[in-house]
Parts: sequence; C-alpha cells; structure tokens
Amino acid sequence: MDNTHTEPVDQPGSAHAPARRSEGRVTLPTEVGAEAACYELLEALGADAVRNSDGTEVPPELRDLGLAVYSKYFVNRGDRAWAGAHPDQVQELYLLSRPVTATAAELELEPLAGFYHEQFRVDLEHYPKTWWEVRDRTDGIVHPVDGWSVDVADCPGGQGEPKVTVRVTGAQPYHEYTVAFLAWNIWEPVQMYNHLTNSWGDKPHDPAYDNFHAETREHNLAKLRTWLADNPKTTVVRFTTFFYQFTLIYNDQAEEKHVDWFGYAATVSPAALTQFEEEFGYRLTPEDFVDEGYYHATGRPLTPRWRDWLAFVRRVVTAGAKELVAEVHQAGREAMMFLGDQWIGTEPYGPDFASIGLDAVVGSVGDGATLRMIADIPGVRYTEGRLLPYFFPDVFRPGGDPAGEALSSWLRARRAMLRHPVDRIGYGGYPSLAAAYPDFVAVAARVASEFREIHSRSQGERPWTQGGRVAVLNEWGPLRAWLAYTVAHGKPYRFTEPYAGLLEALAGLPFDVTWLSFAEVLADGVPDDVGCVINAGPAGTSFSGGPVWADSSLVSLLRSWTAAGGFFLGVGQPSALVRGGRTFQLGDVLGVDQEVGFSLSTNWYPRLDPLHWVASDAPADLDLPDSVRFVHASELGATVVRQDRGDVQLAVNEYGAGRSAYLAGLPYSAVNARLAHRVLLWGMRLNAPAVPFLPDNVNVEVAAYPGAGWLAASNNTDSPQQATFTTPSGATHRVSLPPAAITWLPL
Repeated sequence: MDNTHTEPVDQPGSAHAPARRSEGRVTLPTEVGAEAACYELLEALGADAVRNSDGTEVPPELRDLGLAVYSKYFVNRGDRAWAGAHPDQVQELYLLSRPVTATAAELELEPLAGFYHEQFRVDLEHYPKTWWEVRDRTDGIVHPVDGWSVDVADCPGGQGEPKVTVRVTGAQPYHEYTVAFLAWNIWEPVQMYNHLTNSWGDKPHDPAYDNFHAETREHNLAKLRTWLADNPKTTVVRFTTFFYQFTLIYNDQAEEKHVDWFGYAATVSPAALTQFEEEFGYRLTPEDFVDEGYYHATGRPLTPRWRDWLAFVRRVVTAGAKELVAEVHQAGREAMMFLGDQWIGTEPYGPDFASIGLDAVVGSVGDGATLRMIADIPGVRYTEGRLLPYFFPDVFRPGGDPAGEALSSWLRARRAMLRHPVDRIGYGGYPSLAAAYPDFVAVAARVASEFREIHSRSQGERPWTQGGRVAVLNEWGPLRAWLAYTVAHGKPYRFTEPYAGLLEALAGLPFDVTWLSFAEVLADGVPDDVGCVINAGPAGTSFSGGPVWADSSLVSLLRSWTAAGGFFLGVGQPSALVRGGRTFQLGDVLGVDQEVGFSLSTNWYPRLDPLHWVASDAPADLDLPDSVRFVHASELGATVVRQDRGDVQLAVNEYGAGRSAYLAGLPYSAVNARLAHRVLLWGMRLNAPAVPFLPDNVNVEVAAYPGAGWLAASNNTDSPQQATFTTPSGATHRVSLPPAAITWLPL
C-alpha cells in the first residue's frame, strides 16, 4: 500500500461525497445505511482507506472511490454449514472443574459448573478415560482411572445440553478433587465477545474449527479462494487473525472468567496432541494445560513441556498462515494480520513469524507500550495502529466522553509515536455513532493531522537516543516485547500495573529498548551494546524469574557484568528467590533485600539522600507503590532516596565499576517517566551537567531528528506548559505549549 500523500481528485458516486481526495495514512470503518456519516469522517480525517468490521460492511459506493478497501476475513469461522457437518473438527480446550472437598469416599464433580454453557459443551465423543484426568489436589496426585466414571443425564424437560457428572469413588475424605476435561468451544470467542458487548440479540452463533485437521486446512484454503474471487474490490485482506483465540473463558453469568491475551489454552485437541506426541516422542497430559487452574497464564514460570507445546503450535500455525497469505498474494492483494483476535501462534517477535510473508500488521493501540509493540514489528512492509476509542455504544453514549478518551489515548500513544511511529492509524466500529459527536470528530481530525506531521517532519528517521541500549530481562524475552505485564491492549493487571507503568515510560524515552530471555543470557551473556539490564516483576513469576535464580551461573554472570561497568535496575521483587540467606539473589548488587520474616531481629541503618540527582526534579511525595513491603537497605548497601514507613521505594548503589538502582514499582505518570529517565541517565553515567533535550518541566518531552533537521517538543498534559532545554551544541530553546500541543522547531 502507498502510504504517501495523495493529490486531491474528484470523488464520484454520491451527493454526499467530499470535494477532495484524502491526505493519507488513515483507515476508517464504514457502515451500510450511514454513508453520510462515513463521508463526513473520511473528509475530516483525511482517510485514504476504508474497512469493514464484525457486524458491518463497506457500502458499495465507497468501494468505487479509489480508496484502499480493507476487508475482514475470518479464517476459522463463518461457515456454520461446514462446521455442522464436521462437528469433530470444532475447536476444543481443556477446562478445570471447580474443586470439591470430599466428605466421604464418594463425591460428584460437575465439569461445566460455573462456565458459560453457550460457549462450551463437554466433549463426550473422545473417550473421557483416555483424555480426561481426575486429581486429588490435596496430595497433588492423579486419581486412578478406575476410580471415577462419567454420568450423562438429560436436562429437565429435555431442553438444552445433557447434564454431565463425574462420580468419584475411593476418595480421601477432606481432600479436594477436580476433573480436567475436554470441552468443545461451540461459540467462537471473538463473535461471542462482540455479540455480548453490542447486544446483538439472537444472531446465530458460529463455532470455530480446528486447523490441526487436514480437512479443515483444505476447507480454509478453498473457502479463501472462493472469497477472493467473490470480493474483487478488496485490496487488503485483513485476517482476524488466523486459527486460535487467546484464552477467553466466560462464567455462567456471561462474564469474563479467565482472560490471557497470551494464553494457549484454546490450541488443544486430540488431533493436536497426537501430532505433538509423534513429533516430540512423549504425550502431554490434561494437567499440562489446566496447570492447577492457572492455564499457564503469562506470569507463570515456563516448564520444558510447555515450551515444547508453544514452539509446536507456533510452527504449525505459521505454516498454515503462510499458505493462506500465499493465496492472497496469488490473487494480487495484500495480506494484513490483526494483532489481537485469534493471534495465538503468530507472535510477531517469534522465530517463525517472518516466514508467513505478511505485508502488514494492525493492532489496537491502548497506550504507548502497545503502540511500540506494533511499530517495532520486524519483517513487514508497514504497520497500522487502531486508535481508541472504538466506535461502540459502551463509549459513544449519553454520559460518555469519547473526545476525552480519544485525546487521553493519543497523548500516551504520541510519546511512543515520536520514538517510532506506526505507518498508518485508523479507528474501528460504527461511523453512525462517531459522527453524532462533533467534539470527538474534531479531536480525531487533530490526531490524524499530528500523526501525518510526525511522518513528514521526521522523514522516516529514528530520533536521537542517549547511551547504550536498555534490555528488559525475563523468561519471555522478545516474544512478549512491550506487553509483558498486560491483560491486553493497554490494560495492565492491577497486580502488575507498577511494572506496566515502567514499560509505558520506556516507550517514550530516548533510549533503544531490547528484550532478553534468561536462556539467551545464560547462553550468550549480555550483548555488548546493552548498557542497562532491567529485571522487574513480582516474586516467583516469569517476569521476575522465580526458580531460574537458583542457577548460580546466572547470578555470577550478572554480578560480573555489573561490576565491569554495567547498570542493573531491579523493580519490585527482582531476582527474588529465598535461598542462601537472601530474598533477592542479586541483593548484593542492588544493595537492598526483602524481609520475609527470617531476620526480624536484625536492624538496618540505611544511608539516606532524598536530594540525590535521580530525584532532583521530583516532588517529595512521589507516586511510588507501597505494594512491595519490607524492602530494606543492606549493611554497607544502597543509598535510599525514597522510602515509605521504612520500606525502600527508590535506592541507588555502586557495585564495582558499575551501578544499580532499585524501584518498588513505577505507575505511569509524567513525573514518574521523568524519574525513570533520570535513573537510567545516572545508572549509565550519562548525567552530564546539561543533559541534551531534557526539559526543565517534567510535563514536556523532546524528540530530536538531526538528519531531518527538526525537533518536536510535546506537552503531555491538558494544561498549558512552558519548558527550557538545550541541544548537544549548547543552544537553548524556550517553548510555550498550549494544552496537549506539539510544536516543531528547526534543529
């Protein structure tokens, strides 16, 4: 797709058509019956592409305007007749029943109790004794297969699905028991979510089919060929996405019960398990999937067996996606992947992704971190960010504030855009809703204009950066780049919000950011161009590392690297594993440790320096979390810069020729982004008397493009700001910025 500015031309086909061609780089949704609203938005935002959404279609007259036409394409749903004729190829997943405490030697388990019956149906077609597992959770052992049976009874009145009960015998009284069972995913989760969110009533439910079956793969290819022939005016096929939905499990009240945007729970089936066993030489168990009820959520430390499964699924999914993309290219169209629904197995930073051959990736932009996750994707010709809010009735309603949400979302995204912009932006939903809010349309038009100016001023150049690269170290490495702590697009877990805030700060700071896994560091060490290693997260998780810190070679390697001049930044409970008299295994490097109740009789007398350079422009009441308690400075250890009730929140330390720092966490704010900036500058010894492009106002940030000859000063707040900063040559600039404004100055 050509992302450059296009010259104005007349647009035929409607009395409502705008008088000139769009300015480019913007994609907008369309809606049959709301053509006037569509034209209004196309003109206001200068769009050069139109798209449809789940529940909408592009009006015929908009397909003839010379604009790019994106069409959604669902690979694994939308053909109920075929799915109905092949019920054994509907997608499945392992679910874990509610635990029941035995009060006698016999008890009953209800597999679907607490689950949404419109989403799931118990799989009785595959022999339960082969594929299910009953466990004594108290002892952590598998209950004998001959100690349970499955009872199937008709529902009262003969309505609905049969009631399935697992009857357990030989139970240990007052032990807990569960059954891990296979269930058909009879309502494709994306359609289900949109259906429930938009109150679509009795719209038929589509099941999703399983691409591990050869017949399904052949059907998917044939269906795509027919669709391409039937849609000649589509220029961009937007796959939404390919085969398997991230883990999305609803409860019996039609509410989200378990959501993991990185979850692989829905990739399992007897066909997949059989293929895996043939390739790897061993068989996975139901417990490998239900994982004590955690379903291998992204914070769980990885097991070797689960690593094998992830690699297996990614390889199979990318091979299948490659076949579909080849069909699109054969038909002379572009292939785009939506980074969201059904994206499991196609992680864009995975080792197999580039082999798919996609032209583009589009994703929803919830904040700066999600923007960077999309913009930094390698191996595609262009990237596109779907901005918030979606044109849905949950926001575009009486009492809603779509204009406010749009501006707030843009300010977060703009910080990251100035470091690395996506190539295009767009919106999703119903234009008829958006056009009814003129204040929103005005904000969206401003956003589109500012976005295009970022591209025109920067001329494709990446901005000036300070010092060595910053590397985030966890179990996932690049596979979870930028979104390690989130539920989904810009939505952190409450438990990990302080860590997601750190990534949000990094997304707009003048440093190159990379991602390292523990396995990479153990194999190859810290790359030579990395100046800072960050380990951040709660104890025992895949983010902090948990059991990996029992490996003394990892600990000694990072000690040696820091002592030789590196900078180690620990956040939350870094290197946490109670072992050898420490909680933080790199506590000597950090100069802090965490009390867990074993050394209560020992007193610590920290050095305090609340005026240290790292916090010299921060208020006394920094917004740092108090969720990590009882962290203290070690004897002859760190200098404490901020503490709360004696608990360290910010500390700095010298270690050999290197440095370290500790943060209890970092919820995102302009003040905290500046704090992170200063900590990184100090740690990598970049805190010269006059740091280039560092404004004296924390609410203002500067991005400089020396090759293009421009710099941008942006106000990240909704109030006027003034700031002064210097350039590397020593020149001083003073800017006065209206609310949320950005100004460009020659460099």
